[in-house]
Amino acid sequence: MIDTEAFREFKQALTFLRDNYPVKALPHMRRAVELDNHNPYYRSYLGVVLARAERKWAEAEELCDNAVRMKRNQAQLYLNLAEVYLVAGRRTDAAETLAAGLKFARRDVRLSLALNRLAERRKPVFSFLDRRHPVNRQLGRIRHRTLQYLGVA
Repeated sequence: MIDTEAFREFKQALTFLRDNYPVKALPHMRRAVELDNHNPYYRSYLGVVLARAERKWAEAEELCDNAVRMKRNQAQLYLNLAEVYLVAGRRTDAAETLAAGLKFARRDVRLSLALNRLAERRKPVFSFLDRRHPVNRQLGRIRHRTLQYLGVA
């Protein structure tokens, strides 16, 4: 009975979170964690909700980090911790978290996609041409290979 009630609260909180209402999601997520404190997903999402709703970075980071330690091979927990870091303005920590997640949850494409979104791109070779222009693409590849060869990239 407790598990189903906790899951119901969790689902309600996720609905609010998905609709971008973290303040409304907070009491539901707290209730889910109270009912099932050993569920890493509940703890991790509580961290995300705390970060987005109340800006309690340290507490949110601790909840998400503990959840990752409970289940290292679950990609969603790394994504949640990275989201907490992003909301807190810590891009490099988010990127490091996603990279660490790739070591433990290799098959999950979401980690790679999230890490690629965080990567900073170089400016196009010719700024007056579109990034997707064939000349910019070809020269960009040449620049990338040259920088790799020189050990700069």
